[in-house]
Amino acid sequence: MVLGVLRRLALAVLVLAFLLFTVFPLLWALLSSIKPSEELFSTPVRFWPARPTLEHYRGVLSNGDFLTAALNSVIVAASVTAASIGIGALAAFALGRFKFRGRSVVLYAVLAMTLFPQIAVLGALFQLVNALGLFNQLPALTLTYLIFTLPFTVWVLTGFLEAVPVEVEEAAYIDGATPLQVFVKIMLPLSVPGMVTTGLLAFIAAWNELLFALSFTQTPDKRTVTYAIMSFSATTSSAYEVPWGQMMAASVLVTAPLLVLALVFQRRILAGLTAGAVKG
Repeated sequence: MVLGVLRRLALAVLVLAFLLFTVFPLLWALLSSIKPSEELFSTPVRFWPARPTLEHYRGVLSNGDFLTAALNSVIVAASVTAASIGIGALAAFALGRFKFRGRSVVLYAVLAMTLFPQIAVLGALFQLVNALGLFNQLPALTLTYLIFTLPFTVWVLTGFLEAVPVEVEEAAYIDGATPLQVFVKIMLPLSVPGMVTTGLLAFIAAWNELLFALSFTQTPDKRTVTYAIMSFSATTSSAYEVPWGQMMAASVLVTAPLLVLALVFQRRILAGLTAGAVKG
């Protein structure tokens, strides 16, 4: 009895510590974004602002460069998501439903692509972007972001499509369907949970990416939101001169859409991540 109570108490403490560790940074950013500038470095530190204000949000939303960056991020993240799902679904159909020599090698080669850190391939990608004439263009980000969103999409959707009973596919072929018709009319509808999962994670990865955006774009009209937030401090020489309130407000505005998407699609995300784990 006592041991069971201690275990539940320990579990509750661990869960509380985990929630504090994950939620506190966002909560602190939210509170900092509504603090007047003079309270951000006040002593002693105030957890709740004495005079809450929306001046930082007004400053961010009136910043034309930030709004342009937000639009750029939407365009890039949406195009990366569409390309990842479109190409990844076709590749997953081939890898998950057809048996051919070298299939396992291809699958593990796709998985191995996710093991390389971004900095390791940055030089080669920079040469490729320059050769294609895409430097300081949004398509450069769409192209380069695929190197970390596409492998994950292919791997997850392959496992998802492998879990579809073979009888469903065979029945379609007996009725005279072609492989393309089977893919479009049967496999795609059945793989919606997996596509929602991979699509949302691809969108989040593209939305949050900074290194490639910093390397392949230059002018303010081509920046993404992560680059724009970093640029708030680019012209200051002291930490106290950095507009921390506006940076926190921008961070909240950038994070909020991702939280909403995750909450709306949380059931489909779980279904997509667990699909294929058990085969029957």
